[in-house]
Order: sequence, then structure tokens, then C-alpha cells
Amino acid sequence: MPVKLKRKPKGTYHHPDLQVALVEAALQTIRKTGVDSLTLRDVGLRLGVSRTALYRHFKDKSALLARLALEGFRVFHQTLQSAVDQAHTNKKDPLEEMGMAYVNFAMANQSHYKTMFSDSICTWGDYPDLAVEADGAFAVLVNTIAAEQRAGRIIAEDPARLAQVIWAGVHGLATLGMAGHLGSHNDIIHLARHHCHTLFTGLRPTPRNTTRRAKSTS
Repeated sequence: MPVKLKRKPKGTYHHPDLQVALVEAALQTIRKTGVDSLTLRDVGLRLGVSRTALYRHFKDKSALLARLALEGFRVFHQTLQSAVDQAHTNKKDPLEEMGMAYVNFAMANQSHYKTMFSDSICTWGDYPDLAVEADGAFAVLVNTIAAEQRAGRIIAEDPARLAQVIWAGVHGLATLGMAGHLGSHNDIIHLARHHCHTLFTGLRPTPRNTTRRAKSTS
């Protein structure tokens, strides 16, 4: 349940978990006006807390955004892995299911998603946990492509390179969807499935390129 925010006179604010309240206030601001307009000072004013209280939890805007991105990437990582696991259980295409999960996550968690892929976090090296979760989410895609290649269901190219191509496609779809250019949420989901199916069909081996690879290795 979202934290209820009540603005009080400066210096009188008390909350059992101020850090959680700051994160929730930041998410609400991003949802309304975007990542670039967020400032630590405005978040504090919204909650009615002093600068001292703010900086006790986050040294600057980048630190606050890193916390939001970390939360997002943790759930995102789990979401992608869960999509792959369920696809195997249900004998479905893991890449297509992952693509659907990606777009669904973005549409349902727009403030987190915009923060995760913004350029407002100045130095990722200062936040090793964030880098681990972000790399882990991308690794799910790379490892799934590699597994599909070993099974002969994906063309034999660099899996990391193919992952970048797939990521760029679904990220673009999610970004256009969040901007309201692709219709309703249901419209976007249907389009996402069609996009993933079309893309991954194009990555399937054919007799022609299978023969070509065989000749090149002989």
C-alpha cells in the first residue's frame, strides 16, 4: 500500500520510516512530471522535512534515484527470470514470454522504469548493488539466448549482441507505450506479443543459413 503523504510544518514531520516516505514521494513526482524535474529539495518540501533529515538518508538526487532504480531492477530481474522459468514449465517460447514480461513491467511500473533507464544517476560505480541487479537482469536475456542457441532454436551469433538488438526493440516499444503513442495498455500488450513473435521468428535458423554455417566451419 502506498505511503500516505501529509505535508506538515517544517521541523514537525515524523515518520517511522522516513526513507520509505522519501522514496514514495519521489516516485509520485516522477509519475507526474518526469525524472528530470525531480529535486531532493522538492521532495523534502512535499513531506515538510528539513534538509538535515533529507541528507541523513540521501546525500543528493543521484543517491535517491539510485535507490529507486535499485528497487526497480530487483523486481525487474525477478520478473524476467520468472517469465523464463514459467515458459519452460508451460512449454512456451522463453524469449517471447520474457519480451511480454518486459513490456508489462514497464507499463505497470513507469516511475521505476523511467528512473532505471535515465541518465540522471551520475556515477553507477558508486552504487555496486545497482550495477549487480542491472547486469543480472541483462544476463537473464543473454543466458536465455545462449540456451536457445544450444537447442538449435536461435541463429548462431554473439548472444550478447543479439540481446542488445532484442532489448532495443522491446525498450522502444515500452517507451512509446508509456508516452501514449500506441493506444491502451491492452493494445500495447497485443502489439508487444506480435513484435516479439515477429522478431524471434526472424532469429530462427533456416535450412539456408544452417547450410551456410556448415560450409564455413568445414
